[in-house]
Amino acid sequence: MTVQTSRDLLRKRPFMPFRLIMSSGEQYDVRHPEMAFLTRTDLFVGVDIADDDVPANFKICSLLHVTAIEPLNVPTGAK
Repeated sequence: MTVQTSRDLLRKRPFMPFRLIMSSGEQYDVRHPEMAFLTRTDLFVGVDIADDDVPANFKICSLLHVTAIEPLNVPTGAK
């Protein structure tokens, strides 16, 4: 995944939630653009998100190890 692709996904309006699939098989959901922070080489993704929409932790996802991006189906009326 490139920096430009990541930037485009995070800036898209309306925002479309997506899942990152890593080369290790791990998967991380980005449900809000505010839950991800992009650097030149990594995407920091908030995880363990509580009811207040604040992540308890984050994972560092190397852009080199993102093997796929899938759209997330968010039910109508969801946050």
